[in-house]
Amino acid sequence: MDLATLIGFVVAVGIIVAAMIMGGGVMPFVDVPSMAVVGGGTLGAVMMQYNFGQFTDAIKAGLKSLMYKAQAPGDVILEIVDMAKETRTGGLLVLEEKEPSSEFLAKGVAMLVDGMEADVVSQTLTAERNRAAVRHDDGAAIFEKIAEVAPAMGMIGTLVGLVLMLGNMDDPKSIGPAMAVALLTTLYGALIANVVASPMAGKLGLRRNEEFLLQSIIIDGISGMQEGRNPRVIDDMLRTYLPGSKRDLDGESKDGDK
Repeated sequence: MDLATLIGFVVAVGIIVAAMIMGGGVMPFVDVPSMAVVGGGTLGAVMMQYNFGQFTDAIKAGLKSLMYKAQAPGDVILEIVDMAKETRTGGLLVLEEKEPSSEFLAKGVAMLVDGMEADVVSQTLTAERNRAAVRHDDGAAIFEKIAEVAPAMGMIGTLVGLVLMLGNMDDPKSIGPAMAVALLTTLYGALIANVVASPMAGKLGLRRNEEFLLQSIIIDGISGMQEGRNPRVIDDMLRTYLPGSKRDLDGESKDGDK
């Protein structure tokens, strides 16, 4: 798990729990029926809009995104340029002994070693990159839908609680506790939307962009090696993917490695 995700989750949950404790404890904020209404209602409403496979894939992708740490684009570029230098002198078959740092790069290298045509290699890798981007977009859309539905389910739960409370006005002392329980569903809906679902959707979108960038770099690097381009040309071409402020820094580290 990257540091920003961990710190953000601890801070968000910690502040909320601390406020509960200072207000009298956590237990008054725990109500199982309210959790069932919001949690079950949200999952059911969202699942009606997608098939079961899409829903489970989104959950898996969300959990995986929390543990995912992308490679630095500069490191990937240096790895590809080193490969290009070796293929320049020893041919593409020297890559057979290489152990690429990523599965996507390994697949591209394997296709080069197998002698596949340039169009086939490029089309295959591009299709895989695009499919991965679509999967991440679908996952993010599902979590965005959860963030949209959860507060509505919380409000429905609150309305149900108010109806039950108003239907039992014989004991005035029970109105306050009943009102508190009714409002808990709104709280649960807001927590699910803003502490879980919305950040998860953002994380999936970030991962999608990071992977798309890295895979685009790899596709262009593989194409450059297959075409027999000069390693320096490949290096210059791939560095266009980096922000201007990082190109020189990566270049300095590269020069230092020589």
